[in-house]
Amino acid sequence: MKQKINKENNRINDATISGIPVKIIYVPDDIKDLNYDRDLGMPGQYPYTRGVRQTMYRGRLWTMRQFSGFGTAKDTNKRYKFLLAHGETGLSVAFDFPTLYGRDSDEEISAGEVGKCGVAISSLADMETLFDGIPMAEVSTSMTINGPASVIWAFYIAAAEKQGVKSKQLRGTIQNDILKEYIAQKSWLFPPKPSMRIITDIMEFAAQHVPQWNTISISGYHIREAGSTAVQELAFTLKDGLTYVEEGIKAGLDVDVFAPRLSYFFNSHLDFFEEIAKYRAARRIWAREMKNTYKAKKPESLLLRFHTQTAGCTLTAQQPENNIVRTAFQGLAAVLGGTQSLHTNSMDETWALPTEKAVLIALRTQQLIAYETGVANVIDPLGGSYYVESLTNKMEQEAYNYFKKIDKMGGMIKAIENGYPQREIANAAYNYQKQVEQKKRTFVGVNDFILADEKLEMPILKIDHRVSEEQNKRIQTLRKKRNNAQVAKVLKELKRVCQTKENVMYPILKAVKAYATLGEICAAMKEIFGVYKEPPMF
Repeated sequence: MKQKINKENNRINDATISGIPVKIIYVPDDIKDLNYDRDLGMPGQYPYTRGVRQTMYRGRLWTMRQFSGFGTAKDTNKRYKFLLAHGETGLSVAFDFPTLYGRDSDEEISAGEVGKCGVAISSLADMETLFDGIPMAEVSTSMTINGPASVIWAFYIAAAEKQGVKSKQLRGTIQNDILKEYIAQKSWLFPPKPSMRIITDIMEFAAQHVPQWNTISISGYHIREAGSTAVQELAFTLKDGLTYVEEGIKAGLDVDVFAPRLSYFFNSHLDFFEEIAKYRAARRIWAREMKNTYKAKKPESLLLRFHTQTAGCTLTAQQPENNIVRTAFQGLAAVLGGTQSLHTNSMDETWALPTEKAVLIALRTQQLIAYETGVANVIDPLGGSYYVESLTNKMEQEAYNYFKKIDKMGGMIKAIENGYPQREIANAAYNYQKQVEQKKRTFVGVNDFILADEKLEMPILKIDHRVSEEQNKRIQTLRKKRNNAQVAKVLKELKRVCQTKENVMYPILKAVKAYATLGEICAAMKEIFGVYKEPPMF
């Protein structure tokens, strides 16, 4: 292959991706106002800047997850068993588009999307198949689901019961971050007000029945994938989290009952030190706000525990093997920043869902970081660095600047309704793309170090059309075998509860156990709550 050589070898940026100016060297004066006890403290101690656990990875490594799901539940079950056999320590479920939008696989609108970008889950029967032979009492499961999170979670709880596993034994996370959906990913179902009601119902139900479950994974990941800067990801994500806290308190819940089960989900992007500073600043902001503003008393309420996924938006179709290296750097930043859980992207994900070989390399990347680099041996090894501490302070300051602007608008929900974070992200994405196109930022293999006659030479995972046919037959068979009179009865009860202040999780769980489908349950709720339509923003 011929390579185009750029003779300009010293094109180094003097600012982070967020636009924070970067000096050529940092000295003690750059952190002269830093107070160790006030601003850093020891790991496992307020304000948790250096980590949420006293021993961090010496006590327990981060959970190694690979975000996985494709085809039918049977197909994905096979992949999960492959990953668990090769050292994965937690499962992370990727759902297809119909499932993300609360639709059944056999609905007309689902045609062409069934099982394509994740696993198709339309009923409790599918969830039972997904976890067949996998001990749900022993495995921590994260599920990236938002609009229909209450229903998918009910599928999981009921499937566990079928295995003889009590809900109090279950460990894991539902993303359930609807504010982020309005901002970035756009897989909503209902308007903001009923959506927030469902979330507080989930918090209450979990506290009573599923106490080890994280009820929201407050997600900056998709905000970053939509084009935000690291500062915007930090600010908007934390403001979303604080809004959930406020809504829980308004609903009459004790902050120390639900806050310990809130977790976060961050992106790990290309700017290595900025990402590390982002995680450290996030822990400190959350601890201070929970203690000082929301008067939380339990130490667990002050802990910002987070999962990290490497940045899908930085992966390139060109020279895809480079993505292995990008992912390794991003995974390393997450670990140095103190993540509790990590997913490393596969090199082929710009082309398709990952093959077994690609996903195994991604998992091995985490294992290499954990067992060969030595970075897990010392907690917060970059703590005290003039540059990292200065950057952490700056990230915190910039996040609070965004908080002030959002508060002036009347809070995060009002800001979202006015399109403020959406416009900020769109502008950031445009500016970053312009920098790449103008070669102000180097993207190896894309705008520099290009292979002129490059050809893709790697296997691609393709989802067969049989998946849709198989899934549709499965749903039709289910509808014939179940007690349809009972399904109609429980759906009627669900609609009644939606019109009251009663907790919706109880009738949802009844509907799930009667084998009502995802689409049927969501349709019943839409009749009462309505459907959200995003107003024009630009």
